[in-house]
Amino acid sequence: MISKEFGFSLRKKGQTIETVRQKGLDVGLLASYGGTEVIHHKLYEDHKWAMGPTDEWNSLEFIYVLSGKMKFIYGNEEILLSAGDHFHCEPVKEDIFLQAINDSEFIYVCGQPIFHYYSHNIQSMKDLAISVEEKDGYTSDHCQRIMELSMMLGKKLGLASKDLYTLNLGSFLHDVGKIRVPDHVLNKPDKLTPEEWELMKKHTIYGVEILEDTNIGYLKDAAKIVGQHHERYDGSGYPFGLKGDEIYIGAKIVAVVDSYDAMTTDRVYRKGMAKEDALEELQKGIGSLYDPDVAKAFLELADQL
Repeated sequence: MISKEFGFSLRKKGQTIETVRQKGLDVGLLASYGGTEVIHHKLYEDHKWAMGPTDEWNSLEFIYVLSGKMKFIYGNEEILLSAGDHFHCEPVKEDIFLQAINDSEFIYVCGQPIFHYYSHNIQSMKDLAISVEEKDGYTSDHCQRIMELSMMLGKKLGLASKDLYTLNLGSFLHDVGKIRVPDHVLNKPDKLTPEEWELMKKHTIYGVEILEDTNIGYLKDAAKIVGQHHERYDGSGYPFGLKGDEIYIGAKIVAVVDSYDAMTTDRVYRKGMAKEDALEELQKGIGSLYDPDVAKAFLELADQL
């Protein structure tokens, strides 16, 4: 119900609001005026939500916890939040994570429009990534698996919140550039010819172009992972032949996780190998294909895989 005379909008409980649903997160736009938005979030158990600095962004950001319990992760600090807790930034200067310990709800108020990031930009990129993986013979939850394993490994390695947020997006979108690879190459069940292999390798470059063309800071940061996740520790990877510390840490993480998932996942043309065999293959690649610290940390997570 809207009153023009008094300038208010009344929405009773149960009435429809503009909502975006992602795995583990429901987001609803409650109110918007003059660039300020009030957004309701429901974050489901064990899932994460993040906010971070963006170029040319100077705005108040306020969060009020309605229910549940969440970890507030800022840099290397963790604080427990529960109903009634709140915080604000003017603006946020470092990436912040909220991780739900149980199903939780909070209100996010932002002095600049942000809802379209959920409803159009980031969500459309995630939808594109999922469609690419399905076309490549994976199941629809492949991107989610890569992200969850990457985040688990990133936390074990003690990554700061900024790198964790970049990892969150970059791991999910790691193969988005395959949308520009011809279907006859992407779907070929046999060994690729040298020419076809060169086309396939370009998906890393295509992915960087797609994310940078959005001109969204979060996605441009994630492009580092998308562009480098096939680089190898000894320099034998592609597209640039980077080695060692030349490779961004998030890309090193996705390189290990993506290799493990590729080996253990059933595809149309082959059955996935056993977890133990895949871990043994990763062990063989330590110091050549994979960063030793990253790969060893992943092997230490074997019981959680």
